[in-house]
Amino acid sequence: MKPLTATLRLQFHRDFTLDDATALVDYFAALGISHLYASPLLTARPGSMHGYDVIDPTRINPELGGEAALRRLVEALRARGMGLILDIVSNHMAVGGAGNPWWLDVLEWGKRSPYAQFYDIEWNSPDPLLEGQLLVPFLGSDYGEALQQGNVVLRLDVENGALYAEHYEHRFPLTPPSYGEVLRQTEHPQLRALAQHFDALKTEPAPYLAAQRLRADLAQQLEDADTRQQLEQALSRYDATNAEGFQRLHALLERQHYRLASWRTAADDINWRRFFDINELGGLRVERPVVFEQTHAKVFQLLADGLVDGLRIDHIDGLADPRGYCRRLRRRVDRLNAARPPEAAQDHVPIYVEKILAAGEHLHDDWGVDGTTGYEFMNQVSLLQHDPAGQAPLCALWSDTSGRPADFLDEARQARQLVLTGPLAGDFEAVAQALLQVARGDVMTRDITLGQIRRALLELIVHFPVYRTYIAAPGRRAADEPFFQQALEGARTTLGESDWPLLEHLQRWLGGESLRDLPPGPQRKLRRYVCARFQQLTSPAAAKAVEDTACYRSAVLLSRNDVGFDPQRFSASPADFHAECMQRAEHLPHNLLTTATHDHKRGEDTRARIAVLSERAHWFAGKVQEWRALAADLLQPLDDGLAPSPADELLLIQTLLGSWPLELRADDREGLSGYCERILQWQRKAVREAKLRSTWAAPNEAYEGACQQYVERLLLGNDARLRQAIAAAALELAPAGALNSLAQTLLRMTTPGVPDLYQGADYWDFSLVDPDNRRPVDFAARRASFDPDAPSAELLAAWHDGRIKQWLIARTLNLRLARPQLFTGGRYQPLAVEGAQAEHLLAFAREADGDWLVVLVPRLSSALLDGSPLPRIAADRWGDTRVVLPEALDGRPLQRLFSSTAVTFQRAGLSVAQVLDELSVEVLHTTGWSSGESEQ
Repeated sequence: MKPLTATLRLQFHRDFTLDDATALVDYFAALGISHLYASPLLTARPGSMHGYDVIDPTRINPELGGEAALRRLVEALRARGMGLILDIVSNHMAVGGAGNPWWLDVLEWGKRSPYAQFYDIEWNSPDPLLEGQLLVPFLGSDYGEALQQGNVVLRLDVENGALYAEHYEHRFPLTPPSYGEVLRQTEHPQLRALAQHFDALKTEPAPYLAAQRLRADLAQQLEDADTRQQLEQALSRYDATNAEGFQRLHALLERQHYRLASWRTAADDINWRRFFDINELGGLRVERPVVFEQTHAKVFQLLADGLVDGLRIDHIDGLADPRGYCRRLRRRVDRLNAARPPEAAQDHVPIYVEKILAAGEHLHDDWGVDGTTGYEFMNQVSLLQHDPAGQAPLCALWSDTSGRPADFLDEARQARQLVLTGPLAGDFEAVAQALLQVARGDVMTRDITLGQIRRALLELIVHFPVYRTYIAAPGRRAADEPFFQQALEGARTTLGESDWPLLEHLQRWLGGESLRDLPPGPQRKLRRYVCARFQQLTSPAAAKAVEDTACYRSAVLLSRNDVGFDPQRFSASPADFHAECMQRAEHLPHNLLTTATHDHKRGEDTRARIAVLSERAHWFAGKVQEWRALAADLLQPLDDGLAPSPADELLLIQTLLGSWPLELRADDREGLSGYCERILQWQRKAVREAKLRSTWAAPNEAYEGACQQYVERLLLGNDARLRQAIAAAALELAPAGALNSLAQTLLRMTTPGVPDLYQGADYWDFSLVDPDNRRPVDFAARRASFDPDAPSAELLAAWHDGRIKQWLIARTLNLRLARPQLFTGGRYQPLAVEGAQAEHLLAFAREADGDWLVVLVPRLSSALLDGSPLPRIAADRWGDTRVVLPEALDGRPLQRLFSSTAVTFQRAGLSVAQVLDELSVEVLHTTGWSSGESEQ
């Protein structure tokens, strides 16, 4: 198997199966990919387009072709020496519906179900209506209304001898001890006799097997048509559309281990942990050994059989103990790896975690993982490509136009308050109630009230600068302490002074003291529980507030609003970028590097084009003024203000500039219609996520309709002036945006780490937020156009078609395959740049065992392009700019990767004009190396 040098992320679903990927393996290999990186493959909810809603972790999804198709894919990969990395979902499973047998068993048996311990359920709720019950918030309306309208119906599963309630796609099994009541509604003697046996299950010490036998008996009885008819008639007596049936069905449902409720109750009353605020995704307690084993059994089998060569762990911060989980996983996969078949032998199984790192935060070095999925690298490249001179005028433009603060931190804190008192209120309340019990357990703190705890806890989380801390038995980790102290200091600025003492208690209770210092018993267990639930709350609070709210409320520049970004920080220097690369080379040299994902808010090339506005801020401000004047007739006055709002209008303008397709003409009716559909899909999500004028829970149809009409008239209306102006501006920005794109693509493939290519991003990626970024990829066109030997001048002239990006990727990745140690193990050395345009060039070297690589990429190059229609800076614009090379390269010829010519180092430095004469990015490498390998 080839060493891990580059991954390609593929999104599998019923319209893109494992066999579809198998047919493309030769193309992926030719690109230089060493490992495919698959979205989750275990059985998900039928029709799932992403695979994160797993309903059966014990088998490969039949919609993708099942395990047989997986083996065919792996066979094709092995024929090319390639591997497979699998994304797995450890934090949650899909619940609701009718497909998850573990969840249905919990509904059927409550705490007596062996799967009750699999889910993070609080059975001992302070709400007396929920004592011993599970809140099931899947009704489309209030409970009583749903019953009255006949939307909850009692059903009979004849084949299995089972009774259940049904609400559209949702199935709610009746617990077998309650069957007797229903069976006694018949006059059938055998059914009435069975009723007594079902009643006896209430006191049966081992009811599972007894219930199984009784249901088998019932199924046998129901083979008789007359018996079946009598029972179905009995079910009709539970028709809740009449008063008697309503009371009968309600009384039966009250005897279940769950309480049916409207979906709207989940925010406040939920008594089980979800993935963020999604009712259909239930949190798993994977920290428990039995849960770990059963949810990972198929994954371990795939590893042992040599079908999977690495793992990506989704949403690691959702787990109670990420460190413990990762270390346990590392031990297991290492043992499995040692016993793999010879044809699948490898030295190491890489494990990557999906983790958002805040400024100054680094992945803990004792987890036993190889790194993150690379969001932080996406942020680092973005910061490098933003001109700090543009920040002030763009902030002023945003504030003056929108009337909202340019300070992103203000928006984020407001959003945290909103989600903690709204979608996550139930989760917040669970932590507050647990902290109250901690306080009551100590005579010195028993007078602390729930209200005090709520106020202090809210402000603490509002000011939390990271997703979460990692509390262990000895307490908070030293690396986390500065972040917790920062949250405490922030809370003191907004919390009443009389509540400040509460912060000191929270500091102590939430990891400030060792759990080992507490005597064994209920208080230590409670403290451990509250620490875990606190950490599992701060993470979704950050994600929902920043990614899913503030990033849609603030738009100083949308290229700085993405997953893993800190929009508060506008730009960074080359020195900062070099420092991050050296840090990564030292600590996590195999970290994944990405610039596009299935979760990004804008495609990598959309962001790269919008970033150009940081260099042309005053030009953009003038354009916005002109365009808003042209659009005045498109606005609609509503009772709550103009539609769209000035803020949403500015978001739309930036989105159009960044995503306008290169081939789309302002008079192309068919092309505009397809583009309009994409923009409308984005717009609806944007206004609802912002939660200002509309929300997912309560859509504002008037506002959304007016926004839709604005877009339709802009893109499809008879007056084309605004459309033509925006299209012309987008194409004016496009060459500089494309040069940014080529630069970030090259940086992803040459800096320390393992580059990850997202599906379809081998061409230009002008996608928007999901589901737009998960659209079908035209792989046939990519295969047909692929020519790694095409002349660069030809590709540059036709750069709109994306082949130049594909060509650059293939040439660089194949060099990585030929010299893996240089890229993955080589040291990173920043190179000084001198001369007139030094600030516009980033240069660095990689070196391993005397083999050298030198990389040159431009930055902030809009002015240097001088209005060129090509993403290429004329060589003479570089003037006397030169790169100072290490003395070790004195006199050694360096081969240019993107040209047929070589250059030789001179003591005066490497002339940028000489090297960047054909393309404005370049990789130079020594032509011989000690390993004796030849380039592919």
